[in-house]
Amino acid sequence: MYWPMGAPQSYSANKRRRKDHKGYEDDEHKEAEDEASGFILGLRTSRSGHLIATITTTTLTIWQASPIVVLAVARRSASSIRSYGPNVAVFLRPDASIAVVQTSNGFLVTYSLIVDPSARVYQQIREGGKHHKSTEADRLILEQERAGLREVNIKFRMVIRVDAGIAAALAQDNEVIVATQKPAAVQCIRWTPDDAGKQTSTELTGRMAWMQKGSSIVAMVYDRAMSLAVWIASDGRAYAVQRRPKAHNESDENQSLFRGYGFHDPESDDLKATKAAINARFSLLAIGCQKGEIHIYTARDYAGSIPLSYKLVAPASFATTGPIICLSYSPDGYCLVAGYEHGWALWSVFGKPGANSFGADVKISESNDERWLMGASNINWTNGGSGLLLTCPNDNRLWALEMVKSAVTSCFSSANISRTFLLSSSNLIIYRGFNLPSTAPISADASLWQHVAIAPVYLANQRPIRSAVISHDGRYIAVAGRRGLAHYSVSSGRWKIFDNSEAENAFVVRGGMCWYQHVLIAAVETDESYELRLYSRELGLDTNSLLHTEHLPSAAVVMSMTGQDSLLVYTYDNILYHYIVNASNAAVALVQVGQLALNGIVRAPARVRAVTWILPDFQLRDGDPSQDVAHASVLFLVDAKLVLLQSSSADGGPKYDMRIVAHNVEYFSLMRDQGTLIMSPGQSLPGSPVSENLPTSVLYADRSLKDSLWYFDGESIRCWVDVKDILESTPTENERDFPQPVPISTDFYPTSVMLDKGVVLGLDTELIQRWDVHFAFVRHTIRTQIFLPHVLRQYLSNGDSAGASILALRYQELPYFSHALEVLLHIVLDDEVDTDLDTEGSLMPSVVSFLSAFPDYLDIVVQCTRKTEVRSWHTLFAYLPPPQQLFEDSLEKGLLKTAGGYLLVLHTFQELDTSSEQCIRLLQKAKDVGDWDLCKELARFLMALDASGDTLREALGRMNLKAPGEANGVSIKMRLGTPRTAMEQKHHQLNGKPPEAPRPVGGEGQESNRQSALSQTGLGIFEDPSRPN
Repeated sequence: MYWPMGAPQSYSANKRRRKDHKGYEDDEHKEAEDEASGFILGLRTSRSGHLIATITTTTLTIWQASPIVVLAVARRSASSIRSYGPNVAVFLRPDASIAVVQTSNGFLVTYSLIVDPSARVYQQIREGGKHHKSTEADRLILEQERAGLREVNIKFRMVIRVDAGIAAALAQDNEVIVATQKPAAVQCIRWTPDDAGKQTSTELTGRMAWMQKGSSIVAMVYDRAMSLAVWIASDGRAYAVQRRPKAHNESDENQSLFRGYGFHDPESDDLKATKAAINARFSLLAIGCQKGEIHIYTARDYAGSIPLSYKLVAPASFATTGPIICLSYSPDGYCLVAGYEHGWALWSVFGKPGANSFGADVKISESNDERWLMGASNINWTNGGSGLLLTCPNDNRLWALEMVKSAVTSCFSSANISRTFLLSSSNLIIYRGFNLPSTAPISADASLWQHVAIAPVYLANQRPIRSAVISHDGRYIAVAGRRGLAHYSVSSGRWKIFDNSEAENAFVVRGGMCWYQHVLIAAVETDESYELRLYSRELGLDTNSLLHTEHLPSAAVVMSMTGQDSLLVYTYDNILYHYIVNASNAAVALVQVGQLALNGIVRAPARVRAVTWILPDFQLRDGDPSQDVAHASVLFLVDAKLVLLQSSSADGGPKYDMRIVAHNVEYFSLMRDQGTLIMSPGQSLPGSPVSENLPTSVLYADRSLKDSLWYFDGESIRCWVDVKDILESTPTENERDFPQPVPISTDFYPTSVMLDKGVVLGLDTELIQRWDVHFAFVRHTIRTQIFLPHVLRQYLSNGDSAGASILALRYQELPYFSHALEVLLHIVLDDEVDTDLDTEGSLMPSVVSFLSAFPDYLDIVVQCTRKTEVRSWHTLFAYLPPPQQLFEDSLEKGLLKTAGGYLLVLHTFQELDTSSEQCIRLLQKAKDVGDWDLCKELARFLMALDASGDTLREALGRMNLKAPGEANGVSIKMRLGTPRTAMEQKHHQLNGKPPEAPRPVGGEGQESNRQSALSQTGLGIFEDPSRPN
């Protein structure tokens, strides 16, 4: 997932005139025209992301993406504007060699962009002299200034006239495709004529059998990786389209240029398609609808199987957001950004809402002239997804918003998932809260974020950074850019890079990286071979410091560490290689011990995002590593499907059954790949009432969640408490019935699962605006969600109370353990309060029985009553002992405040004696232990029950205490701070003494009196109606 960070930078290629404080201008009309002519109307980036093209009504500007600077500007003459019309749109050939400007009169003005590799612009030469101490950022700027920026020349090429009018256009590698208006047709104009000397070809939309008759094309997008385009028609339908190759026996007149399939057919005007985006990484097609809704479709094949996957709802009402103006997926496909008329919003690939601008204060935004918060006319990604470029309506500025993303998007590694590790354009961000003691609570303190600036020399030469990986213990980091790699020690704070630039540029990291202790394992590609290289953090980076080199027959797709020393490498030839890291005092080497051919099982190796496997316990403990392949069950993440390959015996040898475990998977985590994160069963366990009542064989059973499997599907993070449940599931005719995972909903994006703390860790964004600061900025904050109650509920639902007790025992030292048990009670109670379940179908008896084994049982029940409505109490206490018994148990254990909570329950259920015997007994005990705060609350409670004060006088008399202050004319209510009623206040103003309180007799008066007592006492059942997180 992606999160914006900091305040955006704004860039402008032309100056913006402002009025002086007197408001005088020589020519206001001319100034308005000049300013309007400088507004940015279009924005495009090249395929590589290095060049940016923008237009105004009269100019074409070419920018460099990193750093953002203007390289060249072409201004059209006045005669050109009169002849062809002003600029309205811009297109870039994917290799950025040709720019196409569309004009209002139906012309395409083309320009050649010529890059001179030897010439430089903005190059600064600093003379030697006194050297001052500089920061990493200063060194990066210095390196950029030394390298300079390549010069780009804009050369006029030609003007293409389209008489039929231009509705939409696409610039591709070999041609520009134009959708015309009258007649409705599609023209393909080649950049250069073909062998026959022909440069254009046309097909009427009316001749396309797969299109609705009478419709025309209004918008087009194309993705080269999928070789697929999406066309949006004037009637709101959307089509998936491919260019057809020309048949040898087909004449030009009868040739069909395109084939397509309709996949979005709006049922109403609100669902008519207006914008589209393509996600090649996950094979998704996004369609923006007329009223702001976004429909996501899955392109299963090129034969028209494109079903609806899910829908995205705008973060605010249509009146607030306005219509969708633009849609764009990040280069890696993990994030979708939508630009609206009045703002923008982000979602993860499968629909988890991210940051948006609709929470901004419009008045502050207008006062600071921050147009990036008030609307978006164009949005593009830059620097491999590390930056977001925005242009706004009626604005001449280019806004660059820095983005940070999870390192999982660049390198799928179990270590990157287990730690919240973020990557930006020039920094690495590490959350150090994992290093706190296991019993310490999670902290969102900003000091726990460690920002590491990437080595400036490496960044200047090899940006953008394409992948980053952290070690499991968080001590080491490695990054890889366009070429080479660099690694960093968190403890020492030092980078190591190649001293020899030739050695650095000799290879590119492709297939991932991972750490084995202090050894970095990288899958690399050189001009001659594919290799696995081992680098030591203790040695420098050069060709002579390689610990080991393992040659591969083909390039690696993904790699991962599993177990203690096993390395899995999956290659493009559809083979999974198994290596053992053989480490000794002398050397470290990779030893291949097995391989698994997956031909015919995995159809597209390039679609595999991650791989790991599951070995039986006996093979892990005592098995021969060379036999791991025969016993392993392999987990693949193919696009968004989590696929399990499970071996089965056959006459001809091992056979593998392929099963899809989950869909829409953004990432998954097998906990056994992350090591033992909570104490092992062999450790001594602290004594507790739970452990004392369980047999030893059950107590030391393996219930530590170390074999759990977690995944996130864009809606909830889900967990199988034991992956063996999946492996042992029984087959049916069509598929195997997998046990249902435990869903854990969060209102933030989850990044890591902290088993030792029982929480899911994630990130959320916050937009900061202040009147005393003239700019807004975005910051990310740590969020947590307790998963323990949901897992315990799963155990109890399956009738495994012993497993629930063992799991709870491992977390009982956490400071929020009682809160977790309270959340468990809340979840079950909320589910059953409005249902008619009998005792056998209800889960409440099992939950109550489970909670009764813990010392905080009485407090948990009272806290639950404080945070639930009274109507839920009857469901709760239907499975609990009588409130009177719970009150007596609290008194017996010395839990006086807990007993006070049960007084309110007794009063609500009308079980409290008229003499308030229980309250007086509790008041006596509170007086004996010196808890005067509780005494005051109980006294106020008695006053709420009996406004005359007789009950309180009786209680004080039985305790040998005198009624306070009545001899001096001061009422008991005034001494105790009990609020007066409106009638008492009026009588007090008239004659200085309150009237006699009426005594209700049943009916509404009794309920009113009871509610009054609850609201006036300091025991406070309703003081916090919110649910715990």
